[in-house]
Amino acid sequence: ITSTYIKPPPFFKSEISKNDTDIIEARTLIMLGDSITTDHISPAGVIKYDSPAGKYLLKRQISQKEFNSYGSRRGNHEIMMRGTFANIRIRNEIVPNTEGGITKCFMTNKEASIFDAAMEYTNQNIPLIVIAGKEYGTGSSRDWAAKGTYLLGVKLVLAESFERIHRSNLIGMGVLPVEFKNEESAEKFNLKGKEKFSLRNIENALSPGCELELDVEYPDKSFSKINVLCRIDTKSELEYYRNGGILHYVLRNLINN
Repeated sequence: ITSTYIKPPPFFKSEISKNDTDIIEARTLIMLGDSITTDHISPAGVIKYDSPAGKYLLKRQISQKEFNSYGSRRGNHEIMMRGTFANIRIRNEIVPNTEGGITKCFMTNKEASIFDAAMEYTNQNIPLIVIAGKEYGTGSSRDWAAKGTYLLGVKLVLAESFERIHRSNLIGMGVLPVEFKNEESAEKFNLKGKEKFSLRNIENALSPGCELELDVEYPDKSFSKINVLCRIDTKSELEYYRNGGILHYVLRNLINN
């Protein structure tokens, strides 16, 4: 398919693996505040000329006047991945006083687009996490907010609270949502986005609504533990997550039957 509107999705290209491995030394892709909407995560509006999605289209001889919107190109995962966290109003606390899909890649110690940083981490097999405040994923239900997060290599989203549908969509894509407990926050643990995060013993410890220990390694090599609440709320959601998401869950059941 040569179309820039439709492209075969990558969700079944790899082996149908299970989510039973630990998350070790994950890096923070983006660190966000309260009330982050699904439009912040996966915008539907105009594609900017100098954005990763814009550069992708220019490379394929698409003129700027024909860029159209993310919403119109939602059948092309290459566009939607590049648009994830690319809202022009999103504010990443890792790089303060900036707006747009910018972060710092700690492998190169340089600022980069969210997409470019995610690909750098992916190339080095480094898992990613997103840190957020209250009501993460609020607003209209948008499936690409979870799909794009997954395709960027995010394994874990740590927030103060989640919007119900987006929480469910994350699990459906095999991304683990966890919450700070007892009204705690990133600020209490002095998280700046430079830390490494590890979640161990996932295979045995994971159950609906369980408490997990998230290990934090700070840049000065000191360590801390954060008790977090697993926001897999039901046994069905646990099955989806363990199977690597609902798509792999359904496919595995079809094969088995």
